Amino acid sequence: MVEQLRTFAAEVTRVAREVGTEGRLGGQAKVEDVGGTWKELTDNVNTMASNLTSQVRDIADVSKAVAKGDLTQKISVDAKGEILDLKNTINRMVDQLSTFSAEVTRVAREVGTEGKLGGQAEVEDVGGVWKELTDNVNTIASNLTTQ
Repeated sequence: MVEQLRTFAAEVTRVAREVGTEGRLGGQAKVEDVGGTWKELTDNVNTMASNLTSQVRDIADVSKAVAKGDLTQKISVDAKGEILDLKNTINRMVDQLSTFSAEVTRVAREVGTEGKLGGQAEVEDVGGVWKELTDNVNTIASNLTTQ
């Protein structure tokens, strides 16, 4: 029994260190021949590590896609609490970037390629640099229209 407790403690500590401190995802505690509370604790540690691994990897995959210009990817992993907030924030960001990109492309095509003057980018619910960029695109399009 003492050896099982020692193994349990070592495995839980290893997984906590790998996943929680070192950022090495995917670790699972391996404790054999335990039952009851010890098995339940081991299973809970493994479930936590597995959930965190899935969530972080999905967030990373979407972030990498956005960095490469792919705005079609969304975070789809089940999440709760602060991870859900992060998921929703990143998905909203992807939506806003996609809308912004589509609007700037549309205005540039209309004004620059098709010769349609008066086009304006319409991007709702953006602020900061995205609003500034939208305003600048609209100013350029407006200046071209009035010339």
